[in-house]
Amino acid sequence: MKGLKPMGNLEKMHTGDLYLPDDPVIEKDQQRYLDRLYDYNHTRPSDRTQKQAILHELFAEMGTNCYVETPFHANFGGHHVHFGHHVYANFNLTLVDDTHIYVGDHTMIGPNVTIATAGHPITPDLRAKNYQYNMPVHIGKNCWLGAGVIVLPGITIGNNVVIGAGSIVTKDLPANVVAVGNPCHVLRSVSEHDREFYFKDRQIDPALFEA
Repeated sequence: MKGLKPMGNLEKMHTGDLYLPDDPVIEKDQQRYLDRLYDYNHTRPSDRTQKQAILHELFAEMGTNCYVETPFHANFGGHHVHFGHHVYANFNLTLVDDTHIYVGDHTMIGPNVTIATAGHPITPDLRAKNYQYNMPVHIGKNCWLGAGVIVLPGITIGNNVVIGAGSIVTKDLPANVVAVGNPCHVLRSVSEHDREFYFKDRQIDPALFEA
């Protein structure tokens, strides 16, 4: 439309359009976030107050009682990451947060997990010009991502989902399922059996549900 200013690379980061990430405006902001992430990774684990303060500064949103073990890696230092309440992430979490990542309350993330929002064209001539696109990731409440899980751009994962270690999530997952594999697929639903047993034949004390 006449008179409309064309979108710049900074705006295109969040539209799914192809853009050029090596834009001086983007790079300046990114460097600032990465410098602060460096501070987080080099703050002593015993200094929890300072670590929490830096996390709240880094993330777009962070609920109460969240913790991310170090080392923690993020393209934009967590600047486009939205955590609900009581989210825990183990060592070596990698967030390719070139656009938004949403994680619901009470979700647990195992060690060496990667959640990526950035992609590149398959055609090599555009990759050679450094074109990129970003698609947001949505992870529901009360999920558990096992060690080494990889979540690809544009994925939505429902509530109460358990994803087995080493799985690569290439398609959306519905709520209330156990999913495994490469590519990740639904193995079964979360069921009453899971309220009786927590590991093989190890039974759950019913009193725990009342605590």
